[in-house]
Amino acid sequence: MDNIINRIIEIDKKAAQIKAALEIGKRLVREDAEKRSKIKSVSDVVDYVFDYYSPYLRDAKKEFFNVILLDSGNKPIKNLEISKGGLETSVVDIREIVRESSKEGAASLILVHNHPSGEVEPSGEDIRVTKRIVEACSLIGVRVLDHVILGKN
Repeated sequence: MDNIINRIIEIDKKAAQIKAALEIGKRLVREDAEKRSKIKSVSDVVDYVFDYYSPYLRDAKKEFFNVILLDSGNKPIKNLEISKGGLETSVVDIREIVRESSKEGAASLILVHNHPSGEVEPSGEDIRVTKRIVEACSLIGVRVLDHVILGKN
């Protein structure tokens, strides 16, 4: 009986080590994304989102909505998690996006969210929310540069 308990404890320890190693790997990839000096093109957006968000959101079981705030030189200044929802939706508080953009002095932003289903096509609701965010942000002089949806691939 003691052998079985000891074996279970060792397996738990090994699992914890593997989880820790994976988390360290995710953080290293995220740090590489944060070192980028500017986002100059669509491929820069894709690379940044892939490196910063994909390790955490690609396999998430819930939908997360995030915003990347950029300065006037298109350098990321802050990444914000705006909401965490259910399997198919998350409630996006547009006032929070406007408030944080204004508070941080953002010149532009990029919207990022995941689809737990793995599908990357925007839903009708995704399109409506994006239009509302673009309209609200334009009132304070902040441009929405892109809206990226993360799926399985």
